Amino acid sequence: MTEDRPIGSNAVMNAEREPLSAANSARAIQDLNNKRHPLFRALWLALNFLLVSSIFFSAYSTGWELSTRRYLEGFSDAIVPATSPGDEKIEAILNWMAHGPARRASSEVASETNRDPTDTLNYDALLRVCGTATNAFINLVDTGHMQARRLLLVDSRQMTKHVVAEVLVDGRWIVVDPSFRVVMRSADGKTLTREELADPGIFAAATLNIRGYEPSYTFDHTVHIRLARIHAFGLILRRILDRVAPGWEDTPTMTLLVERESFAAMTASLLLVIFLILLRVSLRWYGEKRLGVHSVRIRQQIRRACHAFLDAT
Repeated sequence: MTEDRPIGSNAVMNAEREPLSAANSARAIQDLNNKRHPLFRALWLALNFLLVSSIFFSAYSTGWELSTRRYLEGFSDAIVPATSPGDEKIEAILNWMAHGPARRASSEVASETNRDPTDTLNYDALLRVCGTATNAFINLVDTGHMQARRLLLVDSRQMTKHVVAEVLVDGRWIVVDPSFRVVMRSADGKTLTREELADPGIFAAATLNIRGYEPSYTFDHTVHIRLARIHAFGLILRRILDRVAPGWEDTPTMTLLVERESFAAMTASLLLVIFLILLRVSLRWYGEKRLGVHSVRIRQQIRRACHAFLDAT
């Protein structure tokens, strides 16, 4: 006896088998190409792992930067008068640093190399060191909607002697010394720039009444970012950057990259994600055009996962 089948059922079954067979054939060819190029497959898997890791790290660092900014905004709202002009905002921050509430005297994190503003704002030892005091000041100025950048006073060997800050007020980058809690001014009370302080006479008059100010803290040699710490490579890198992007170190953004760890981590992680995406696209192109290896695209993987989930439910 033969089983009765609806007319046209064979055609339907054949039509169902054809795409399935084509898909299996394509998958078999792909598996064969993958076996022929194990190095490419290993690189592809490693790159995907790095990309996923970098995405998670960028999400973490972005959250870190947002929480740090919220923390700084709390300080800024309590210290800096929002409607005051720039010079009054600067004086308010310096006054808080000099006469603020009692702070922790010492801690394991109280190190001159510390660049976390959640520490530099809370430890008295850090607010007395030029580098970390400048870090705290710059982060508060930035959160107070002003532009600021650090300024390193260096000797002839590019070794740092002292660290101060520059703040943009009325179109001029005036010099502020957070560790001494002063705005550099001339004898007649005018705020001074680093170019003006490079004059020995003006410098001597500006620092005459600052107790304990070292005469060696001159402004004849200054940089915003010191690359000399990485020795010969740093000097070469500076020459390249100066030629390719003149004024690269003068922007407040470059200062924030070295003065706020969370901002540097967020920027580096986002750049890494972009680089890995471009590298992944290039590697895919090379595999498809040169090696005949066709990887499943992310949107296809997502579509298959959705179909599998819906079919299971």
